[in-house]
Amino acid sequence: MEGTFFIVAIDFGTAYSGYCFIVKEDTSNIRNPHWGTEYGLRFYKTPTCALFNEHEELVKFGFDAVMAYKKMSPTDASLFYFFENFKMELYNKLEIHRKILLLKAMTVFSESLHYLKEHVLKMINNSSSDAVFSEDDITWVLTVPAIWRPDAKQFMRQAAKQGGLIDDINSENLVLALEPEAASLWCKQLSSSGFMVEGGTRAGGTHSILQNNPGIQYIVVDCGGGTIDITVHEVLKNGLLKELQKASGGGWGGLSVDKNFTAFLRELFEGDVWETFEKEHPSELQKMMYNISVQKCTDKREDIFLPCVFSLGKLAEKKKDISLYFQGIDGASWSDGNIKISYKKLESFFKDSVTNVIEAIEDIMQKPEIHIDYILLVGGYASSKILRDKVTSKFSGKCRVLCPIDSQLAIAKGAILFGISETFVSYKHDWKKRRVSAGNVVYCTDIFMKLVERGQSVGQNESVEHFFKPIDGHQVQVLFSFFATEKEKAEYTDEPGVNEVGSLIVPIPSNVVGVERRLKMDFKFGLTEIKAAVTDLHTNKTQNITLNFMTD
Repeated sequence: MEGTFFIVAIDFGTAYSGYCFIVKEDTSNIRNPHWGTEYGLRFYKTPTCALFNEHEELVKFGFDAVMAYKKMSPTDASLFYFFENFKMELYNKLEIHRKILLLKAMTVFSESLHYLKEHVLKMINNSSSDAVFSEDDITWVLTVPAIWRPDAKQFMRQAAKQGGLIDDINSENLVLALEPEAASLWCKQLSSSGFMVEGGTRAGGTHSILQNNPGIQYIVVDCGGGTIDITVHEVLKNGLLKELQKASGGGWGGLSVDKNFTAFLRELFEGDVWETFEKEHPSELQKMMYNISVQKCTDKREDIFLPCVFSLGKLAEKKKDISLYFQGIDGASWSDGNIKISYKKLESFFKDSVTNVIEAIEDIMQKPEIHIDYILLVGGYASSKILRDKVTSKFSGKCRVLCPIDSQLAIAKGAILFGISETFVSYKHDWKKRRVSAGNVVYCTDIFMKLVERGQSVGQNESVEHFFKPIDGHQVQVLFSFFATEKEKAEYTDEPGVNEVGSLIVPIPSNVVGVERRLKMDFKFGLTEIKAAVTDLHTNKTQNITLNFMTD
């Protein structure tokens, strides 16, 4: 990171992507481009859509890809590969392997990041008077969901490398920042006027709600297109943040609303009409889906009008008059070339997503050790008034529900703060892995601790002992995760070449001993397998596991 002149934070989202950047000499001025201006639009982000030709070469990205694809005839469209929402593949897959099957996935991700890199360099160099800058002059901060597995995060780092953001020499110039933690950093320093409050109005005042209030606990709900990421933080006296529990969430983002909307249209047009439309008119389908994504974020509590594209209307008219499709359909009607959807019907498309979000928040707030003062809704999906209203209606009697102005930029701007933070130099390990326990003990996550080394002589049925203590005196269980690597030196468990081979949870109820409670681990080596046993020396109860090294 030393020697770079810029910090660039890329928010590579499921539905939309964008970036912010600063010059290191002027860290107060965070800049970001506007997208879609050539189409009469002005967005902080561009669709995460990639268009490849038949030679698997990226030809368009973002709005350019959407606009080019939707203008194509069915014949021309069949010669191209159009990718959208592909980031969700890294969440849905249980494991990421480097196999032939994933070569295309790596190409799509790396070429997309390469495009964003080139866009960054063009913008920076166009704003520079004399000097010409390259990717080596930039500290890159790439955001990833907190609920992703380590292999998915590793995949993104590899994609960034293949996309030309970094190489083996300057690999330290790339930082992976967790999306909700980045958003939390941004929100923590905002004044109260930087938030919308209940009802969608701007909060008043210039004082910081979170920055100078030690003891304040808040939930960050990162509302993305693909996933909902939920973390819980507490502000400490020294200004640091304490993470109160492991990140949670699921695939309940804005795309789930789109899917429900699409399912309704498929049912409305009696299956075969819609299926023919999807198959024969993919570019017009994209136009319709884009209209859906815009309409769902309306700020008005009123009916919406979705233009029916020509090809869908023509297919429907072949069977019967299009108005007849709407007979007996509750909440939808035909209106002069548009599909009219009642606000109540629109709300129903949000039901699955909103229910999951509310239940996840309730699970957190029911814990006796947690006392939430604020719920922060961030991310592009947080711009949906329906989502904000539902969460506010449910929890406004227990805490305040806030959403930052320009919520879709909170993650990227917070990631910039990750990049300019100087606190990491005071610690042995990467600052982004730093955590603070309930006892205000600073510790590091993801540390690779050697239990037995490669080449170490260990006899059959011989045991190796290690002793551990809880990090937090209030813990009621301890998670042990086991990793293996061929590397001679490994510092972190999320490094390339370090693979998880097993995990177990050791309950420690009634933890009156606190952090002095001792746990003994026995590593036993047999003929064909390795077994581990962890014993709570306070209760003498033991948990066992057989480690699995059968990974590709």
